[in-house]
Amino acid sequence: MSAIAYHGAASVRDAPQPRVRTADTVTWLTVYLIVLLAIPSRFVVGPLGSAGAPSMLMGLVSLLFWLTLLMMRRHSAVVLRFYPLRWALGFLIFASGISYALAMSRPINVDEISPADVALLSLLSWAGTMLLAADTIPTRRRVDDLVWRVALAGGLLALLGLAQVATEQSITNLISIPGLREIGSADLVYRNGFVRPNGTATHPIEYGAIVAMILPLALHVGLYHTTRPLLLRWMPSAAIVAVVGVSGSRSAYLCAIAGVLICLFAWTPVLRRWMLGLAAAALVIVSLLWPRMLRFIFSLFDDPENDPSITSRTDSFDFAWTFLAHDPLFGRGFGTFLPKYRIFDNQYLVQLVSVGIIGTLALVLIGWVAIAELRRVARRAPGEPFIRTRDLTAAIAGAIVAGFISMAFFDAFAFPMTMGTLFLLLGIAGAIARLDRDHHPLWE
Repeated sequence: MSAIAYHGAASVRDAPQPRVRTADTVTWLTVYLIVLLAIPSRFVVGPLGSAGAPSMLMGLVSLLFWLTLLMMRRHSAVVLRFYPLRWALGFLIFASGISYALAMSRPINVDEISPADVALLSLLSWAGTMLLAADTIPTRRRVDDLVWRVALAGGLLALLGLAQVATEQSITNLISIPGLREIGSADLVYRNGFVRPNGTATHPIEYGAIVAMILPLALHVGLYHTTRPLLLRWMPSAAIVAVVGVSGSRSAYLCAIAGVLICLFAWTPVLRRWMLGLAAAALVIVSLLWPRMLRFIFSLFDDPENDPSITSRTDSFDFAWTFLAHDPLFGRGFGTFLPKYRIFDNQYLVQLVSVGIIGTLALVLIGWVAIAELRRVARRAPGEPFIRTRDLTAAIAGAIVAGFISMAFFDAFAFPMTMGTLFLLLGIAGAIARLDRDHHPLWE
């Protein structure tokens, strides 16, 4: 961590400086991104078990580094100013901590203690990534660098998924990492005879949520990172669209559509027509070349009342209400509701049961504040020179919306790749909001 140095955001009045390649927060976050998405989720540091995911350990180190900068605030920019997103995160941690403490203060099943500890450590790890990104990314240029790297990582992850579909092989089963132990299976999942790719994720739903979140950023890169080679900058979005199309995942389709719809509002009318035309053309091509896939996609939404995967989710509402009525404010305890009791496939129901109404509102609030902050930045950036800024804020907002929608389809807190990606995106949103507040109207 000593290699990470905070440089401070440059004033718009400063004369342009030659770009110097130095290790900073974005370098660290890039390593975190690689560890998060490239190392299969089933690998952990053996003695630590489920608490030993490499990305989780890096997140905890990020939190320690942020706290160190906070204690040295006279010599750094990490100070306790009122940045709304930071305080929304504090409310989420506070509500989860209160719920955890209440659970530990009353009789509790022994097998609930360790999962609760891991859940709290996971939240602190995600918070560390978010805070480090939000408070120490130094310039707009470095924000763009990180956005590009997230998009590129998403594109490579999508290519892996496409390779799994083409070969009907996991491919990740060939990976062996010294010092790490496998705690899960690398087997692929099938639905109606089609392979459901999972990349390096634990489950196809998690994989679909991740690539759907990254899609808006990939489209932004393709449209506005014009200094990069044409094929390279459009590869991530093309690969992600393709893998979402063949994913066979309702949640991936809905999350991707929601994210792109947010971007749609930031696009010019001409660009909007072009994108809609390309989408229509792609549907026509797929219907001609692979009609079975198109019929399969439509069948996923054809009869929801008789679909077991949908009815199992809707049937969980009454079950969750029973627990909520007993502990409405802070729930039965953060991280104490185990899958053996019931799999909700809905993180919001898990939140209601585990941390109650207050904890659930805290989770929703952090997404709402992030989007509100991005909207504020976009509204303060009028005119032609700022179209790129408006598109960037829309892309990140779309990614965050996709992430929060995905939590309605699976127990997302149990899947570190999804939440690690979402909190990194929240951190990027926080960085954009901070840079705008401190250096309006332009960033270097």
